[in-house]
Amino acid sequence: MSSGFSVFRVGISFAIMCIFYMPTIDSLPELSPQKYFSTLQPGKASLAYFCQADSPRTSVFLEELNEAVRPLQDYGISVAKVNCVKEETSRYCGKEKDLMKAYLFKGNILLREFPTDTLFDVNAIVAHVLFALLFNEVKYISNLEDLQNIENALKGKANIVLSYVRAIGIPEHRAVMEAAFVYGTTYQFVLTTEIALLESIGSEDVEYAHLYFFHCKLVLDLTQQCRRTLMEQPLTTLNIHLFIKIMTAPLLNEVAEDPQQVSTVHLQLGLPLVFIVSQEATYEADRRTAEWVAWRLLGKAGVLLLLRDSLEVNIPQRANVVFKRAEKGVPVEFLVLHDADLIIPLVENNMHIEEIQEDEDDDVEGPDIDTQDDEVAETVYRDRKRKLPLELTVELTEETFNATVMASDNIVLFYVDWQAVSMAFLQSYIDVAIKLKGTSTMLLTRINCADWSDVCTKQNVTEFPFVKMYKKGKNPVSYTGMLGTEDLLKFIQLNRISYPVNITSIQEAEEYLSGELYKDLISYSSMSVLGLFSPTMTTAKEDFSEAGNYLKGYVITGIYSEEDVLLLSNKYAATLPALLLARHTEGKIENIPLASTHAQDVVQIITDALLETFPEITVENLPSYFRLQKPLLILFSDGSVNPQYKNAILTLVKQKYLDSFTPCWLNLKNTPVGRGILRAYFDPLPPLPLLVLVNLHSGGQVFAFPSDQAIIEENLVLWLKKLEAGLENPTTILPAQEWKPPLPAYDFLSMMDAATSQHDTEKVPKCMKETDVQENDKEQHEDKLAVRKEPIETLRIKHWNRKIQPHQLPSSLCHETPSECPVYCTESDYCT
Repeated sequence: MSSGFSVFRVGISFAIMCIFYMPTIDSLPELSPQKYFSTLQPGKASLAYFCQADSPRTSVFLEELNEAVRPLQDYGISVAKVNCVKEETSRYCGKEKDLMKAYLFKGNILLREFPTDTLFDVNAIVAHVLFALLFNEVKYISNLEDLQNIENALKGKANIVLSYVRAIGIPEHRAVMEAAFVYGTTYQFVLTTEIALLESIGSEDVEYAHLYFFHCKLVLDLTQQCRRTLMEQPLTTLNIHLFIKIMTAPLLNEVAEDPQQVSTVHLQLGLPLVFIVSQEATYEADRRTAEWVAWRLLGKAGVLLLLRDSLEVNIPQRANVVFKRAEKGVPVEFLVLHDADLIIPLVENNMHIEEIQEDEDDDVEGPDIDTQDDEVAETVYRDRKRKLPLELTVELTEETFNATVMASDNIVLFYVDWQAVSMAFLQSYIDVAIKLKGTSTMLLTRINCADWSDVCTKQNVTEFPFVKMYKKGKNPVSYTGMLGTEDLLKFIQLNRISYPVNITSIQEAEEYLSGELYKDLISYSSMSVLGLFSPTMTTAKEDFSEAGNYLKGYVITGIYSEEDVLLLSNKYAATLPALLLARHTEGKIENIPLASTHAQDVVQIITDALLETFPEITVENLPSYFRLQKPLLILFSDGSVNPQYKNAILTLVKQKYLDSFTPCWLNLKNTPVGRGILRAYFDPLPPLPLLVLVNLHSGGQVFAFPSDQAIIEENLVLWLKKLEAGLENPTTILPAQEWKPPLPAYDFLSMMDAATSQHDTEKVPKCMKETDVQENDKEQHEDKLAVRKEPIETLRIKHWNRKIQPHQLPSSLCHETPSECPVYCTESDYCT
């Protein structure tokens, strides 16, 4: 950032040359070259639009320039038109190519010249001029490394405003430049037009302009990342101004007055207020919760800590959250929330909340959860107006399916357009298509099984959504990973090559193990596996090939069985047959002897090797560690794990103290559901960090490491020995209960066929209920780590649009006579 910024505000004139004669416009001054240059003043700037007097008449460009006069004058920048005359000579009135440029001056010094075709309208003119003048205030970057360098340089010093626009000169670029003109001395503005950079920081919807606020000034630890807040409104000058104003407001305020009378900058800007009710006994925990909520809602609502002990106004005793809407005259709402996560959708979705009543009966039932896809359906409904670029995928029909999948390599999404999960995953599928656009030979296709059920049945697809990969001459491969963009993208990218890769020389093997051979795939597979076999080990090689084929799409596998294989095995101290595991992020290569070469044993070995020693548990990877059937030793942390604690636990792992446990850690900032898990274990919540042993597979006991002891090797070993001897009492015992979806996975196609066949024999349709729906249909989804029934005081939210809409149902389910069909059908209902 430059201290000379204020100099630019003194005044700037803009000169543009033309080869056409322009009609006179009152607001745009016309000067001769001599007069124009005589008006230049030090510290000010000038723009001359030089025109030949005998040029043809045109006014299009001059009209845009005229429109730019007033906004540029608001920033101290003047605009002028200069008529070239034969009596006066000027190099700006010379060659024809010079007459097609725009010139920006400061005083009598030329700062920048632009081809006039880049100044195509008033937005482009204002954006280009401000961009040229703010070269110190706005840094243009093209890659992630540049951004990281700026971020590291400003940690503890200043905040960053990062903007992505599709092109220079468009309205969003102008809005960013106008904001930079005002705030450029306070914040470091950074601009990019690179989609890859935007994707690298986690943005998925790259079709629109983005603006991030990087909170770097608060960061004192240089190893810590700056928090980022995305501006969700369109990039306009006003919206950016309001967004920055909110970013400068205090993150959390403490108040001790009537919430109805409280007003902050958030309320003035049309945002609601969330009050976290606190009392003296739980102040520290409440403040941590309020800060967590404040970061999650930054830019969406104001968050305040309401001190109940100092409050004269009567607040319902059980209320722990107060919600104040931005609309004037609307009374505040007193709520009971037993999970801070529920506050987020309250604000983001603007849900209607039923307030608690002081005289509520104790037997009031909790929320009515009708279907297993309740929340998914609600999300799909909320995003219903979002237009997906479906043209990036090919829609298949009964007539085109076989010809398409036989003609080229295909990924096929089987879905039904009336099912919530299908429509939610369709968005992720389209996001994959956007990322692969122009870079992949794999054709992404989709087929709506609600319309073409026969095709889907022949492909053995009866549950949705489902993805299969078709390659010429090979059997289809079913995708069994997470229904998300990144996992599906990884599956597609890793399937670009056949597995296992046949390595033919030691040099090629070394390149394979170093990651150089397939360096473009390393970002999708952090580990490469190389099987070493002697040429005579035919059966072992066949089993390994079967295992590699089974794991394709999830890990890179290769095989080496040349005559000189012993040279490679001796180098890595491996006894044939063996596996070499190249962990690219750690730069390590380890060997595992194969006592058994059966394909299923090899798959198990590789799958186990993919697991980390001390992983961060997330919603996505929990099943992989949960299947190990070991007690979980979890370190709960409100942020990055303390290196001292990590080293202590890793030391015990190396010393074999933790072989019977699965050590891991859970970052509540990355996985907020962890707070709900802790509430199932403890009441009230203890301070963090907290080390917990959870024996989910046998007894459900939960043990907490003493909070008054340091997490060091000696204390951990002593605690584990006490646990083994039965000298520690559990803090809680989780109830024995099956963890399964509230409803079964339905074979939708058979339901549709049954509906059609019965329709042919029955005259009067009626709505039939599935007979196997369990009593737990109305229970909420429960975390695997915390099996418990929600208290009846849990927040009650009206279920608007939570069921599948009538227009989403296929014609085979709802018949033509409206009175004969229910208002809606859920996935557990069908019309016959």
